[in-house]
Amino acid sequence: MFASFTSSLIVAFARLVTAVRGIWLGIEPRATQRVYFANHASNGDFVLLWSVLPKTMRSRTRPVAAADYWLKSRLKTFIGRSVFNAVLIERDPAKRTKDPVEAMVEALDAGDSLILFPEGTRNTTGQMLLPFKSGLFHLAGARPSVDLVPVWIENLNRVMPKGKFIPIPLICTVSFGAPMHLSPGEDKAAFLKRAETALLALAAGAKGTGAKGRAS
Repeated sequence: MFASFTSSLIVAFARLVTAVRGIWLGIEPRATQRVYFANHASNGDFVLLWSVLPKTMRSRTRPVAAADYWLKSRLKTFIGRSVFNAVLIERDPAKRTKDPVEAMVEALDAGDSLILFPEGTRNTTGQMLLPFKSGLFHLAGARPSVDLVPVWIENLNRVMPKGKFIPIPLICTVSFGAPMHLSPGEDKAAFLKRAETALLALAAGAKGTGAKGRAS
């Protein structure tokens, strides 16, 4: 009960500060199992993406997040585990008790969708994207029938700049692209390049004349 109330507060706050719009391009907001993979420039990225999903979809969509961050305090542990039901990944390989891809596959096999950041860490450089880690490729190979949906989050890094704790109200958009899958015989380099290209295409739409599609 308290977790549900906290979830509603987080969603309301995210929408109030960012006036966020979800833009669906070539895909509809349906309760279908998916892996949403997005750019990562702010600690609030998955919160914003999660907040624009319809409520019925949020309840079965789990962010993949760093265990060392979300288990730092009792409050963060409550939010990470009870509110977001995050798939918590240990970033230090020496401390891992489970392979990260295995943990994500278990979540998919339980019927959940995932929010994943293929860059692996926050992008604080001047580049649009950091090189993708291999996790998305291995996940696509392990469960090839699951839709992989590119998502571009625009402006949130300006709302919550690194090192700042008070958000700056700005309009943000979250653009969802057409789903993709691993093609037969496609190698890791080719697949990850295709995934990066899909994200950058959404970014161009967000920065250009404005993306057109179903808004939520």
